[in-house]
Amino acid sequence: MEKSKFFPEINGNFGFGCMRLPMNGEEVDYGQFCKMADAFIDAGFNYFDTAHGYINGKSETAIRDCVAKRHDRSEFLLTNKLTAPYFNSQQDIRPFFESQLRNCGVEYFDFYLMHAQNANNYQKYKSCRAYETAYEFKKEGLIKHLGLSFHDKASVLDMILTEHPEIEIVQIQFNYVDYEDASVEGRKVYEVCEKHNKPMIVMEPVKGGNLVNLPEAASEVFRSLGGGSNASYAIRFAASFPNMAMVLSGMSSIGQMNDNISFMRDFKPLDERELEAVAKVCAIFKKMDLIPCTSCRYCVEENHCPKDILIPDMFASLNAHEAFHNWNTSFYYNQVLTRGHGKASDCIKCGKCEKVCPQHLQIRKLLEQVATTFEK
Repeated sequence: MEKSKFFPEINGNFGFGCMRLPMNGEEVDYGQFCKMADAFIDAGFNYFDTAHGYINGKSETAIRDCVAKRHDRSEFLLTNKLTAPYFNSQQDIRPFFESQLRNCGVEYFDFYLMHAQNANNYQKYKSCRAYETAYEFKKEGLIKHLGLSFHDKASVLDMILTEHPEIEIVQIQFNYVDYEDASVEGRKVYEVCEKHNKPMIVMEPVKGGNLVNLPEAASEVFRSLGGGSNASYAIRFAASFPNMAMVLSGMSSIGQMNDNISFMRDFKPLDERELEAVAKVCAIFKKMDLIPCTSCRYCVEENHCPKDILIPDMFASLNAHEAFHNWNTSFYYNQVLTRGHGKASDCIKCGKCEKVCPQHLQIRKLLEQVATTFEK
């Protein structure tokens, strides 16, 4: 397997995103995660990505128990992140960082990212001197590379990279649906990174599963190519751009892992025929006008809804209702999503969810649509 042209310690251009691990109820399924981590490493890959907020802290400890304790440190690279809700001053950052090292069972992080940067929370990172503090960690050998992950307009990223040229890598949301999206600005964000000569890591290449579970018309477009899963075209699309150092996939089953390995072990960029198919699928999505929620769960895990409304799950149900017209979406809403949790109509319009949404969704209005559809 080829080494990364940007960071020679990285094997290949495919990473294991640990936001959506296999679950057994409320706990990570260690048995399946161990098999997935072993398969990933045995295939020659070595890049794992986590953050403290993923799975309410359980992603970090799962990496400790399933990866760090079972594999030599030379066999894997680990990325973690400094997330805004977990510090309020510069003095808070080092104790939090040290707790992340303990949680993950490692003595250093290969990459450490300023998490989910946008125009609002960047001011907090500036006032707390978060970038400068993380750079001190690098000088001490506690991190190898300093970067950031980003959810905002391209102009905001240009400002941040101008103010912090020491940033070595940028993690961006990038997929074929968001490439020309006016809110995500995938192409424009990519171009800003090019301008500043920063290699990129891709998150959300399959848009929270939306580009795997495609509407039938879109799936038929890819089936007509004669081979390859829906996920393969989405991930290969993102990896086909020259400045992409890494494409992450948040895998939750050994089947997903095996499928991704099958086309990323000997990666080939999309050819002209495949790119034409992607354009056709984009046109189908545009006509459907679905909610572009990626199920990152920031709205419910990092900024708990005061009415305990399962916002991403409700949006997924509404999208499924619109795309597939399945009878069971109403059943699922009324018998699963709202049992022990708030209904969409319970929203008190506080707006906390919208402040942390990376997609800049008008969640309060969208919940009104959910209520209209499922609470007739």
